[in-house]
Amino acid sequence: MKIVFTAKGDNWDSQMDPRFGRMERLVTYDEATQTLQTASNSETESMEHGAGLQTAQKVLDLNPDVIITGNGAGQKALAILQRSNVKMYVGAGDMTIKEAYEAFKADKLRTQF
Repeated sequence: MKIVFTAKGDNWDSQMDPRFGRMERLVTYDEATQTLQTASNSETESMEHGAGLQTAQKVLDLNPDVIITGNGAGQKALAILQRSNVKMYVGAGDMTIKEAYEAFKADKLRTQF
């Protein structure tokens, strides 16, 4: 399973970014290989409109099974994400990436879709 986290850093101890569209970094954890990979999302900070749409496409390009975030995606980004097979879990905004992963595995996060 491949999981994308919205994050403020690039390791397990990094804080989650509660935002979806303007998250600082995308951190991908591949359970099969037990590896973390990161990608910057800084280009959305200066965008007036469309940050969520651009981020949604960037996330889908990573081909994840699951997205874990804080507050969830806005309506336009959500419409794009819902057309895929990915599942989005919310409620991890005040956690580290590791805590969010553990909460997901313990079924303590709620689904946005």
